[in-house]
Formats: sequence, C-alpha cells, structure tokens
Amino acid sequence: MEIQIDRIKELRAQSGAGIMACRNALLETEGDMVKALQILKEQSLFKAEEKSKRLASQGLIETYIHIGGRIGAMVEVNCESDFVARTDEFKELAHDLAMQIAAQDPQFISKEQIPEEVDIEPETACLLLQPFIKNPEQTIQDIITEAVAKVGENIKVTKFARFELGQAGCRIAELEEGSTSSE
Repeated sequence: MEIQIDRIKELRAQSGAGIMACRNALLETEGDMVKALQILKEQSLFKAEEKSKRLASQGLIETYIHIGGRIGAMVEVNCESDFVARTDEFKELAHDLAMQIAAQDPQFISKEQIPEEVDIEPETACLLLQPFIKNPEQTIQDIITEAVAKVGENIKVTKFARFELGQAGCRIAELEEGSTSSE
C-alpha cells in the first residue's frame, strides 16, 4: 500500500512521533489515521515506561506569575541531559506545568504521596492526575508521557511551590528520593 507523504505529515503533527513510525503505523492500519494514532500512543506509553527508570538529574526551574501578580508558581522539572533541558519542547512543558500549578493548586505531585489517613480527591489534589488546563481531555501525566516520547528522555516533576498573595505560607510539594513522577 502506498502512503502519501501528506498523510504521514498530518499524523506526525498530531502525534509528535517520527516520520518512519508514522509511516509504519499507517501501513499497519492500511491508512486509518485514528487506528494509527492509537498505535503511536501505545508505543509512546511503552517507551515512556521504559525511560521512567532512568536517572533524570538535569532540567530547569520554571516560574509563572499570573496576571495581576497575585498568584505565582515555581516548578523543578528534570530530564536526563542539559541538551534536552534547553529544547523548546522541554521549556514549554515546564512553563505549562508552572501555569497548571498556579491555576489548579495541587497539593501533591503523585497519588503515592497522599497520606492514607487523608480523605482527599486524588484527581484534584495530585498534579499528575489533574486535567491539563489547556486540554482537559489529557491529564498532566499524559502531557509528560508525550514529552518523554518526543524528546526521548525520562522527565519528572521533582518539586513545586505555589504562592498566593494574602495567604499564610505557600504550598510546597517535593518528590521523595527514589520516586518517579512519570509512572
């Protein structure tokens, strides 16, 4: 079956996957874009899972101050190399995470951090489980998984802090040593 280059480009734009991966997915599904996209998503989940065990000691700290200066957030996002930390994709991810923290006020990074005796809704309290403010169809974990597939390295959120004018103190969450936020 012959796959037209414009179909490959369209699938690549939707998935962020490589050209050959898009071509192969389209060949496997006989040109069905929806099925090809599903195959690519499954492949990226598998790749992200494999990479989650790797050390992520590079990265950056990103800040976001909401309009009016009354709410701000700071997040540490780690990856495996300083090369990836300097890419536009990684910087955009870090910025989106800081904005998410400012907007949604999570209390924890992951569900595993919630104390058992606390009765709280994990989908609102945990950053990774929250619907992404730019696309509520995806969770924060979903966008991190997509970024892992695009950049080819493990990515994890290590710490964040949220400040709100007039509130005593600030909310700080930190991933415990040895944990991974991309699981």
